[in-house]
Amino acid sequence: MHPISPQNQPKTREKRAQRVSRLALLAATLPLAACNMVVMKPSGDIAQQQAQLIVTSTVLMLLIIVPVIFLTFFFAWRYRQSNKAATFAPDWDHSTKLELLIWGAPLMIIIALGAITWISTHKLDPYRPLDRIAPGKPISADDPAHKPLVVEVVALDWKWLFLYPEQGIATVNELAAPLDRPIQFKITASTVMNSFYIPALAGQIYAMPGMQTELNAVINKPGVFDGFSANYSGHGFSHMRFKFHGLSDADFQAWVAKNKAGDATLSRAAFLQLEQPSEREPVRRYAQVDPSLYQAILNRCVDTNKMCMGQMMAIDAAGGLGKGSVDGLSKQAWREGERNVVASMCTPQNLDQYLPAASRTAQR
Repeated sequence: MHPISPQNQPKTREKRAQRVSRLALLAATLPLAACNMVVMKPSGDIAQQQAQLIVTSTVLMLLIIVPVIFLTFFFAWRYRQSNKAATFAPDWDHSTKLELLIWGAPLMIIIALGAITWISTHKLDPYRPLDRIAPGKPISADDPAHKPLVVEVVALDWKWLFLYPEQGIATVNELAAPLDRPIQFKITASTVMNSFYIPALAGQIYAMPGMQTELNAVINKPGVFDGFSANYSGHGFSHMRFKFHGLSDADFQAWVAKNKAGDATLSRAAFLQLEQPSEREPVRRYAQVDPSLYQAILNRCVDTNKMCMGQMMAIDAAGGLGKGSVDGLSKQAWREGERNVVASMCTPQNLDQYLPAASRTAQR
């Protein structure tokens, strides 16, 4: 065994440091083996088109970025001080060919990106009804299997409520849809602004109180996928997650039957209890749902003592209530007794509630 000379000690330490750094780099990359690149390998056609858009845009931008990085290192090496063979031209200041290349190439890339953005913005508009199930599978209006499944989504603190008006059921923190069937999501929120996102299905869509956004999508592969809120909404935001199930038609019908087998009813009173802030909510199932609940949530009048937004807008559109509204604003409880305010108004949307059919027929 030969002793290490003092001259070789620095080299030995350097080699050991290199080995340690390589092992550390390898250890740092090991967790990446468990990563699921769901955004780039989704299970829905809309998300797949969005992933392709990301790839195409990135490649187009790299056509500029890569040559610039390469030429930066090339010129630094080519015209280094020690290279006496390099041409030295201190008075050079213009080249038409270089100007055309430097300005023309980025301009063409920008035009290409602009065209792609314009086309994809309209083609992948979340409000736009789907025109295909998958590549080569157009939607047929005459095919009952292509009738959109309507799901009404409500973002609560801090959980998700899903209403199925066609099936008459509702769930909390669990969503399901049949494969290769268009899904029309109608999305709103109960309190603060939120964001509805299933990476495997489509891009994120905001959920806002008093407003309805939409998302049209389709799931093409069976499986259980993660859904969550992509917009910070308070203390329980990090646990505002749910599971989305892509099921065959038979399995979806079985899932609906499972929900209908229960005895829970989602009435207005039950919703007012459900919307109270809570975290880590388990899956809940409701076999029956008040048919008017979603519209009441959207119009912010689940509490029957509150006027709906639609009624407020009807009043404003009619020019207000005149003196009748002034009375409710001017009276003060500590001076003239109880306030008198307009709690509701008859509109074409709620005519059945305030005027029976027999009375309407008689008035005509």
